[in-house]
Amino acid sequence: MPSNESKQNSTLASQGEPLTIPLAHLSLSAIRYGLDDKPIILACHGWLDNLNSFIPLADEFLRSDLAKHFQLITFDWPGHGLSSHRPGCYPLHWVDYVFDLDAIVNYLIPDPNQKIILLGHSLGGIVASAYNASFPERITQLILIEALSPLFEDVNLNASRLNRSFKQHRHLFNKPESNITKGYASVDVVVKARQQLTGMDELWCRIISTRNLQFIDGLYYWRSDPRLKLDSAYRMTFEQVDALMSQSETPTLLVLGHAGFKQLKLAQQQASIWFKRLQWQEIEGDHHLHMGNAAGLINLIRAFILK
Repeated sequence: MPSNESKQNSTLASQGEPLTIPLAHLSLSAIRYGLDDKPIILACHGWLDNLNSFIPLADEFLRSDLAKHFQLITFDWPGHGLSSHRPGCYPLHWVDYVFDLDAIVNYLIPDPNQKIILLGHSLGGIVASAYNASFPERITQLILIEALSPLFEDVNLNASRLNRSFKQHRHLFNKPESNITKGYASVDVVVKARQQLTGMDELWCRIISTRNLQFIDGLYYWRSDPRLKLDSAYRMTFEQVDALMSQSETPTLLVLGHAGFKQLKLAQQQASIWFKRLQWQEIEGDHHLHMGNAAGLINLIRAFILK
Protein backbone atom coordinates (compact mmCIF):
# COMPACT_ATOMS: atom_id res chain seq x y z
CA MET A 1 0.00 0.00 0.00
CA PRO A 2 1.35 3.44 -0.84
CA SER A 3 1.99 5.80 2.05
CA ASN A 4 0.05 9.04 2.45
CA GLU A 5 3.26 10.92 1.70
CA SER A 6 3.81 9.08 -1.58
CA LYS A 7 0.21 9.75 -2.61
CA GLN A 8 0.47 13.43 -1.79
CA ASN A 9 3.77 13.77 -3.64
CA SER A 10 2.82 11.89 -6.83
CA THR A 11 3.00 15.10 -8.85
CA LEU A 12 6.70 15.69 -9.41
CA ALA A 13 6.62 13.51 -12.50
CA SER A 14 4.70 16.28 -14.28
CA GLN A 15 8.18 17.74 -14.79
CA GLY A 16 8.73 15.09 -17.44
CA GLU A 17 9.16 16.05 -21.09
CA PRO A 18 6.73 14.35 -23.54
CA LEU A 19 8.48 12.64 -26.44
CA THR A 20 7.52 10.86 -29.63
CA ILE A 21 9.67 7.93 -30.73
CA PRO A 22 9.07 7.56 -34.50
CA LEU A 23 10.10 4.02 -35.40
CA ALA A 24 10.04 2.63 -38.92
CA HIS A 25 7.03 0.42 -38.22
CA LEU A 26 5.00 2.61 -35.79
CA SER A 27 5.16 5.59 -33.44
CA LEU A 28 5.51 5.39 -29.66
CA SER A 29 4.66 7.90 -26.94
CA ALA A 30 7.31 8.50 -24.29
CA ILE A 31 8.34 10.82 -21.44
CA ARG A 32 11.83 11.90 -20.43
CA TYR A 33 12.72 12.80 -16.82
CA GLY A 34 15.98 14.64 -16.29
CA LEU A 35 18.51 16.18 -18.68
CA ASP A 36 18.80 14.86 -22.22
CA ASP A 37 22.62 14.88 -22.18
CA LYS A 38 22.86 12.24 -19.44
CA PRO A 39 23.14 8.45 -19.88
CA ILE A 40 19.75 6.77 -20.28
CA ILE A 41 17.80 4.50 -17.97
CA LEU A 42 15.07 3.06 -20.22
CA ALA A 43 11.97 1.80 -18.37
CA CYS A 44 9.70 -0.84 -19.96
CA HIS A 45 6.22 -1.23 -18.42
CA GLY A 46 4.09 -4.32 -17.94
CA TRP A 47 1.18 -5.92 -19.81
CA LEU A 48 -1.97 -3.73 -19.96
CA ASP A 49 -0.15 -0.98 -18.03
CA ASN A 50 1.46 2.08 -19.62
CA LEU A 51 4.22 4.58 -18.85
CA ASN A 52 2.07 6.12 -16.09
CA SER A 53 2.90 3.08 -13.99
CA PHE A 54 6.40 4.57 -13.62
CA ILE A 55 5.18 7.94 -12.27
CA PRO A 56 5.87 7.04 -8.60
CA LEU A 57 9.34 5.78 -9.54
CA ALA A 58 9.97 8.90 -11.66
CA ASP A 59 9.03 11.03 -8.65
CA GLU A 60 11.62 9.26 -6.53
CA PHE A 61 14.16 9.43 -9.34
CA LEU A 62 13.78 13.22 -9.56
CA ARG A 63 14.19 13.55 -5.78
CA SER A 64 17.34 11.43 -5.71
CA ASP A 65 20.86 12.20 -6.86
CA LEU A 66 20.36 9.73 -9.72
CA ALA A 67 18.84 12.64 -11.67
CA LYS A 68 22.24 14.36 -11.54
CA HIS A 69 23.85 11.48 -13.40
CA PHE A 70 21.13 9.92 -15.57
CA GLN A 71 17.94 10.60 -17.48
CA LEU A 72 14.93 8.28 -17.13
CA ILE A 73 12.89 7.57 -20.27
CA THR A 74 9.56 5.78 -20.04
CA PHE A 75 7.39 4.80 -23.02
CA ASP A 76 4.12 3.11 -23.96
CA TRP A 77 4.43 -0.23 -25.71
CA PRO A 78 2.45 -0.55 -28.99
CA GLY A 79 -1.25 -0.92 -28.29
CA HIS A 80 -0.87 0.62 -24.83
CA GLY A 81 -1.34 4.17 -23.59
CA LEU A 82 -0.93 6.77 -26.34
CA SER A 83 1.25 4.68 -28.67
CA SER A 84 0.20 3.35 -32.07
CA HIS A 85 -1.43 -0.05 -32.41
CA ARG A 86 0.18 -2.72 -34.55
CA PRO A 87 -1.58 -2.72 -37.93
CA GLY A 88 -3.69 -5.61 -39.15
CA CYS A 89 -5.73 -8.32 -37.46
CA TYR A 90 -3.05 -10.92 -36.81
CA PRO A 91 -2.25 -12.31 -33.32
CA LEU A 92 0.33 -10.49 -31.20
CA HIS A 93 3.57 -12.21 -30.16
CA TRP A 94 5.83 -11.40 -27.22
CA VAL A 95 8.88 -11.40 -29.48
CA ASP A 96 7.37 -8.40 -31.33
CA TYR A 97 8.20 -6.37 -28.23
CA VAL A 98 11.85 -7.44 -28.43
CA PHE A 99 11.88 -6.09 -32.00
CA ASP A 100 10.31 -2.85 -30.71
CA LEU A 101 12.89 -2.55 -27.94
CA ASP A 102 15.77 -3.06 -30.35
CA ALA A 103 14.35 -0.27 -32.54
CA ILE A 104 13.88 2.03 -29.51
CA VAL A 105 17.43 1.49 -28.25
CA ASN A 106 18.91 2.15 -31.68
CA TYR A 107 16.77 5.26 -32.12
CA LEU A 108 17.74 6.70 -28.74
CA ILE A 109 21.40 5.67 -28.99
CA PRO A 110 22.41 5.32 -32.67
CA ASP A 111 26.07 4.77 -31.77
CA PRO A 112 26.49 0.97 -31.41
CA ASN A 113 29.42 1.53 -29.07
CA GLN A 114 27.25 3.29 -26.48
CA LYS A 115 25.24 1.42 -23.87
CA ILE A 116 22.00 1.86 -21.95
CA ILE A 117 20.65 0.85 -18.53
CA LEU A 118 17.55 -1.25 -19.10
CA LEU A 119 14.75 -1.51 -16.51
CA GLY A 120 11.63 -3.64 -16.94
CA HIS A 121 8.55 -4.55 -14.92
CA SER A 122 6.63 -7.77 -15.57
CA LEU A 123 6.17 -8.04 -19.38
CA GLY A 124 8.69 -5.22 -19.72
CA GLY A 125 11.18 -7.24 -17.68
CA ILE A 126 10.56 -10.36 -19.76
CA VAL A 127 11.29 -8.39 -22.92
CA ALA A 128 14.30 -6.67 -21.34
CA SER A 129 15.83 -9.98 -20.27
CA ALA A 130 15.44 -11.44 -23.77
CA TYR A 131 16.89 -8.30 -25.36
CA ASN A 132 19.84 -8.38 -22.97
CA ALA A 133 20.46 -12.02 -23.85
CA SER A 134 20.44 -11.18 -27.56
CA PHE A 135 22.25 -7.81 -27.50
CA PRO A 136 24.39 -7.73 -24.34
CA GLU A 137 26.79 -5.30 -25.98
CA ARG A 138 24.11 -2.58 -25.79
CA ILE A 139 23.33 -3.01 -22.08
CA THR A 140 25.50 -1.78 -19.23
CA GLN A 141 23.16 -2.89 -16.40
CA LEU A 142 19.83 -4.71 -16.25
CA ILE A 143 17.09 -4.12 -13.65
CA LEU A 144 14.21 -6.61 -13.51
CA ILE A 145 11.12 -5.94 -11.37
CA GLU A 146 8.86 -8.95 -10.78
CA ALA A 147 10.16 -10.59 -13.96
CA LEU A 148 12.82 -13.09 -14.95
CA SER A 149 12.64 -14.58 -18.44
CA PRO A 150 10.31 -15.28 -21.38
CA LEU A 151 7.42 -17.57 -20.42
CA PHE A 152 7.65 -21.20 -21.49
CA GLU A 153 5.44 -24.29 -21.62
CA ASP A 154 5.52 -27.95 -22.64
CA VAL A 155 5.93 -28.56 -26.35
CA ASN A 156 2.84 -30.80 -26.34
CA LEU A 157 0.67 -27.70 -25.72
CA ASN A 158 1.56 -26.11 -29.08
CA ALA A 159 -1.48 -27.39 -30.94
CA SER A 160 -4.02 -26.46 -28.25
CA ARG A 161 -2.46 -22.99 -27.93
CA LEU A 162 -2.70 -22.36 -31.68
CA ASN A 163 -6.29 -23.60 -31.73
CA ARG A 164 -7.34 -21.45 -28.76
CA SER A 165 -5.56 -18.33 -29.97
CA PHE A 166 -6.96 -18.43 -33.51
CA LYS A 167 -10.50 -19.08 -32.25
CA GLN A 168 -10.26 -16.07 -29.92
CA HIS A 169 -9.01 -13.81 -32.72
CA ARG A 170 -11.65 -15.08 -35.14
CA HIS A 171 -14.34 -14.36 -32.56
CA LEU A 172 -12.99 -10.87 -31.86
CA PHE A 173 -12.76 -9.74 -35.47
CA ASN A 174 -16.11 -11.27 -36.50
CA LYS A 175 -17.87 -9.06 -33.95
CA PRO A 176 -19.55 -5.85 -35.06
CA GLU A 177 -17.43 -2.81 -34.18
CA SER A 178 -20.08 -1.64 -31.72
CA ASN A 179 -19.65 -4.86 -29.71
CA ILE A 180 -15.86 -4.58 -29.59
CA THR A 181 -15.78 -1.08 -28.12
CA LYS A 182 -17.85 -0.51 -24.99
CA GLY A 183 -18.25 2.98 -23.55
CA TYR A 184 -18.25 3.90 -19.84
CA ALA A 185 -20.00 6.85 -18.22
CA SER A 186 -17.10 7.63 -15.88
CA VAL A 187 -13.49 6.78 -15.17
CA ASP A 188 -14.57 5.63 -11.69
CA VAL A 189 -16.34 2.60 -13.18
CA VAL A 190 -13.17 1.51 -14.95
CA VAL A 191 -10.96 2.16 -11.94
CA LYS A 192 -13.21 0.16 -9.63
CA ALA A 193 -13.28 -2.78 -12.05
CA ARG A 194 -9.48 -2.83 -12.33
CA GLN A 195 -9.11 -2.56 -8.57
CA GLN A 196 -11.43 -5.54 -8.03
CA LEU A 197 -9.58 -7.57 -10.67
CA THR A 198 -6.02 -6.82 -9.56
CA GLY A 199 -6.27 -5.80 -5.89
CA MET A 200 -4.12 -2.75 -6.63
CA ASP A 201 -4.51 0.48 -4.70
CA GLU A 202 -7.22 2.76 -6.12
CA LEU A 203 -4.75 5.57 -6.85
CA TRP A 204 -2.47 3.33 -8.92
CA CYS A 205 -5.46 1.90 -10.83
CA ARG A 206 -6.57 5.44 -11.65
CA ILE A 207 -3.09 6.58 -12.75
CA ILE A 208 -2.76 3.65 -15.16
CA SER A 209 -6.36 3.52 -16.41
CA THR A 210 -6.68 7.19 -17.33
CA ARG A 211 -3.88 6.91 -19.91
CA ASN A 212 -5.48 3.82 -21.46
CA LEU A 213 -8.83 5.61 -21.99
CA GLN A 214 -10.15 8.11 -24.51
CA PHE A 215 -13.20 10.37 -24.11
CA ILE A 216 -15.59 10.44 -27.09
CA ASP A 217 -19.12 11.92 -27.18
CA GLY A 218 -19.59 11.82 -23.42
CA LEU A 219 -18.27 8.30 -22.85
CA TYR A 220 -14.89 6.77 -21.97
CA TYR A 221 -13.55 4.05 -24.26
CA TRP A 222 -10.54 1.78 -23.92
CA ARG A 223 -7.70 3.01 -26.10
CA SER A 224 -5.80 -0.28 -25.67
CA ASP A 225 -5.53 -2.82 -28.49
CA PRO A 226 -8.16 -5.52 -27.76
CA ARG A 227 -5.75 -8.21 -29.00
CA LEU A 228 -3.66 -7.67 -25.87
CA LYS A 229 -6.17 -9.72 -23.86
CA LEU A 230 -6.11 -12.72 -26.22
CA ASP A 231 -3.83 -15.75 -25.98
CA SER A 232 -0.67 -15.60 -28.01
CA ALA A 233 -0.30 -18.23 -30.71
CA TYR A 234 3.12 -19.45 -29.64
CA ARG A 235 5.19 -19.93 -26.50
CA MET A 236 8.75 -21.26 -26.26
CA THR A 237 9.74 -24.44 -24.45
CA PHE A 238 11.97 -24.41 -21.37
CA GLU A 239 14.86 -25.75 -23.46
CA GLN A 240 14.58 -22.76 -25.81
CA VAL A 241 14.37 -20.24 -22.97
CA ASP A 242 17.25 -21.92 -21.16
CA ALA A 243 19.45 -21.73 -24.25
CA LEU A 244 18.59 -18.06 -24.73
CA MET A 245 19.04 -16.98 -21.14
CA SER A 246 22.25 -18.85 -20.30
CA GLN A 247 24.44 -16.21 -21.90
CA SER A 248 24.31 -13.12 -19.68
CA GLU A 249 27.33 -11.53 -18.06
CA THR A 250 25.43 -8.25 -17.58
CA PRO A 251 25.28 -6.98 -13.98
CA THR A 252 21.63 -7.62 -13.08
CA LEU A 253 19.39 -6.49 -10.22
CA LEU A 254 16.26 -8.61 -9.73
CA VAL A 255 13.70 -7.13 -7.31
CA LEU A 256 10.66 -9.07 -6.11
CA GLY A 257 7.83 -8.00 -3.80
CA HIS A 258 7.09 -9.89 -0.59
CA ALA A 259 3.51 -10.19 -1.86
CA GLY A 260 4.49 -10.54 -5.52
CA PHE A 261 4.23 -13.53 -7.85
CA LYS A 262 5.09 -16.66 -5.86
CA GLN A 263 6.51 -18.60 -8.81
CA LEU A 264 9.27 -16.03 -9.24
CA LYS A 265 10.47 -16.58 -5.68
CA LEU A 266 10.89 -20.28 -6.46
CA ALA A 267 13.21 -19.51 -9.36
CA GLN A 268 16.22 -18.15 -7.45
CA GLN A 269 18.45 -21.10 -8.31
CA GLN A 270 17.55 -20.90 -11.99
CA ALA A 271 18.05 -17.13 -12.00
CA SER A 272 21.57 -17.56 -10.59
CA ILE A 273 22.36 -19.93 -13.48
CA TRP A 274 21.01 -17.59 -16.14
CA PHE A 275 22.54 -14.40 -14.72
CA LYS A 276 26.19 -14.77 -13.75
CA ARG A 277 26.33 -11.36 -11.99
CA LEU A 278 22.98 -11.29 -10.19
CA GLN A 279 21.77 -9.33 -7.17
CA TRP A 280 18.50 -10.80 -5.81
CA GLN A 281 16.40 -8.54 -3.56
CA GLU A 282 12.96 -8.83 -1.97
CA ILE A 283 11.23 -5.74 -0.58
CA GLU A 284 7.83 -4.77 0.76
CA GLY A 285 5.23 -4.64 -1.98
CA ASP A 286 3.19 -6.66 -4.45
CA HIS A 287 3.56 -7.24 -8.20
CA HIS A 288 3.40 -3.44 -8.73
CA LEU A 289 6.01 -2.69 -6.07
CA HIS A 290 7.48 0.01 -8.31
CA MET A 291 4.32 1.99 -7.57
CA GLY A 292 3.53 1.04 -3.98
CA ASN A 293 7.14 1.03 -2.78
CA ALA A 294 8.89 3.33 -5.25
CA ALA A 295 11.08 4.82 -2.52
CA GLY A 296 12.39 1.41 -1.46
CA LEU A 297 12.99 0.43 -5.06
CA ILE A 298 14.85 3.63 -5.99
CA ASN A 299 17.19 3.07 -3.04
CA LEU A 300 18.07 -0.37 -4.39
CA ILE A 301 18.49 1.00 -7.91
CA ARG A 302 20.67 3.84 -6.68
CA ALA A 303 22.96 1.48 -4.76
CA PHE A 304 23.13 -0.88 -7.75
CA ILE A 305 23.91 1.78 -10.37
CA LEU A 306 26.16 4.10 -8.38
CA LYS A 307 28.18 1.45 -6.54
